[in-house]
Amino acid sequence: MSGRHRNRGRSHGVTAVAAAAALFVVVAGAWLGYQRLVQPACSGELRLRVAATPEIAPAVQSVADQWTRDGAAVEGVCVVAQVDAAQPVDVAAGVATQHGVSLPGVGQASGSDVPPDVWIADSSTWLLRLQSVASGFEPTNRASVARSPVVVAMPEPVAAKVGWPDTKLTWTALLKQITTGSGLRTGIVEPTRDAAGLSGLLSLGQAANASADAQQSGTKAMRALATGRSQLRDDLLARFPRSADPAAIASALSAASLSEEDVIAYNAKKPPIRLAAIYPEPAPLSLDYPYAVLPGIQAAQGKAAQGLFKVLGTDAFRDRLGEQGLRAPDGTFTPGFAAPQGAPSPAGTNPPSATPNSGGTAAAGLDPVVVDRALSSWSVSTQPGRLLAVIDVSGSMKEQVPGTNVNREQVTVQTAARGLSLFDDTWEVGLWTFSTNLVGSRPWRQLVPIGPLSSQRDELQKALPLVVPSNGDTGLYDTTLAAYKTVQEGWQAGRVNSVVLFTDGKNENPGGISQQRLLSELKKAADPERPIQMVILGIGKDVNQDELKAIVKVTGGGVFVTEDPSKIGDIFLKAIALRPPATR
Repeated sequence: MSGRHRNRGRSHGVTAVAAAAALFVVVAGAWLGYQRLVQPACSGELRLRVAATPEIAPAVQSVADQWTRDGAAVEGVCVVAQVDAAQPVDVAAGVATQHGVSLPGVGQASGSDVPPDVWIADSSTWLLRLQSVASGFEPTNRASVARSPVVVAMPEPVAAKVGWPDTKLTWTALLKQITTGSGLRTGIVEPTRDAAGLSGLLSLGQAANASADAQQSGTKAMRALATGRSQLRDDLLARFPRSADPAAIASALSAASLSEEDVIAYNAKKPPIRLAAIYPEPAPLSLDYPYAVLPGIQAAQGKAAQGLFKVLGTDAFRDRLGEQGLRAPDGTFTPGFAAPQGAPSPAGTNPPSATPNSGGTAAAGLDPVVVDRALSSWSVSTQPGRLLAVIDVSGSMKEQVPGTNVNREQVTVQTAARGLSLFDDTWEVGLWTFSTNLVGSRPWRQLVPIGPLSSQRDELQKALPLVVPSNGDTGLYDTTLAAYKTVQEGWQAGRVNSVVLFTDGKNENPGGISQQRLLSELKKAADPERPIQMVILGIGKDVNQDELKAIVKVTGGGVFVTEDPSKIGDIFLKAIALRPPATR
C-alpha cells in the first residue's frame, strides 16, 4: 500500500510539472506574441530635427515621444523626433544667415547653428519676413498647429479703469490714450524680434492710418511705446507691478501687447497683481504656430515630417496644448485650458489683415510691404541715428514722374521731408546736394551741416524747398567719397552713422575721380571700429546698379532701386532703417 501511495505521489508530481511546463509555454508564447505586437517593426534611426518655440515645445515633444513609442517609421527605419525649444528670433537669424541675408533688428547667427528640418515658430510673420528678403526660402506645409490671440495685457486694477471686463477696448481708444498723455505706461517687446509686439504695432498702425493726422499719431505712438521697450519678453513681464500698493501700480508698466498664453503663464505663478487679458477690436494678428518644413530637407525626413504633422492634429495634442495655455488651430480650447476672464471662443482666427479663405495661417493675405513699412517706421522713429542726406540735383531730375504733375526731384524732396518728420530730436541730420560744378569745380554743396535736430530742424525744413534740379551732370564718385569722409570725421558711438544718397543716374563727371580711385580711397578710409552705412537710393531706369553695389560692398550698407519714382517713399523707409549686421 505504501508503495502504491508513493507511486501515486510520483504520478501527481509528474502531472504538476507537466502542467507547469505547459503553462510556461502558453505564457511565454503569449508574451512573445505581445512583444511582436507592441515593438516597432523597424530598425535603425532616422532623426527628425524640430525647432519649436518654447511655449509649444513640451506639447510637441510629448506627442512626438509617444509617436516614436508607437512605432513611427519611414520605409522600415525608426523615426526619432528631436524637439528643441528655440526662440523664433534665433532660428530666424540662423535661416537668414544660411541664405546670405539679414532681417532688420535680428542680426546674424554665429555660423555654428544648423537650421532644423521642421520649424514651429510662434507666428507666420517670421516666414513672411524671411521670404521677403531670401528668394530661395520656400518652406512647405505652413499650416497652423495651435493658436494664441494677441491681447493687451494690463494689471487688473488698471484694466478696471478702462472698463474691463464689461467694456470692449478698441485700438483707436488705446491709440488716443497712448498719444494724449493719459498716464498709461505702455511697453512693447521689440517688434523686430517678437511676433506679439509686431502684431500690436500693426494694429496701432492701422488705427493711426484711420486718424486725421495719421503720420503724427503713428509717430507719437511708436515713441511712447519705445520708452517702455524691452528686448526680451521676460524683461517686459518683470516690469508689471510686484506689489498691491497703489504707488507701485502707478509706477509700473500699465499695458503691453502680449499673447494670451503669456498672460496665462504669468497668472499661473500667482503674482500679487494678476494681469487682465483684454481682447481689443478689431482683433489683431494672432500667433498661429505654423508647421514649416524647411527647404533642403532630405526625402526621408520629409516623410517623417508629414507623419509628425498628422500626430499634431490629434485630440491628444489638443489636450496638451490646453495644458500649455494654447488653443487649437481653430481658436477653440479644451477643458484643461485656463481661460482668462472674458476670453472668447473661438478667437484669433480672423484677423482684419487676412483675406477670407486665404489659407491656414494668421498671416495669410498679409502684405509683406505692410510689415516692412511698419518695422522700418519703428526703427527710424525709435532708434537714434546720425545721417547725411545727399540729393542728386542733376538735370535728369527734372524728368516728370508718369501719372503725376511732379518731377523726380519734387518726389525725392517730399520723401525726405516725410522722413525728417519721423526722426525725433535725438537724431543728427545734415543735407547736401550734388551734380557737377555746384561750387566751382566741386560737384557737391552743403546746405545744412550735420547737427542735432533739437536745434536745426527748422533750418532743414527751410532748406529742403531749395533743392531744385540744375543743368549739370552727375558727380557721383567725388560726392560719395566726400560724404563718407565727412560722416566718418564726426562719427559717434551708440548711433547708426550713415550717408543716404539719392540719385537717378550713373557717374558722369569727366574731371572727377575714377571708380577705381573711389573704391581704393574708400578701402583706405574704412574702419571696422567706426562703421559707416552707405545707403544709396536709385531712381529710374538709368541707374547703374553694379556701380552702386561696388561702393556698398566696400563700405557696408545697401542699394535700393526703384524704376517707379512714386515708390521711393517705401524704399526710403527701408533704407534708413538699415542697421549694421550684428553677430549673435
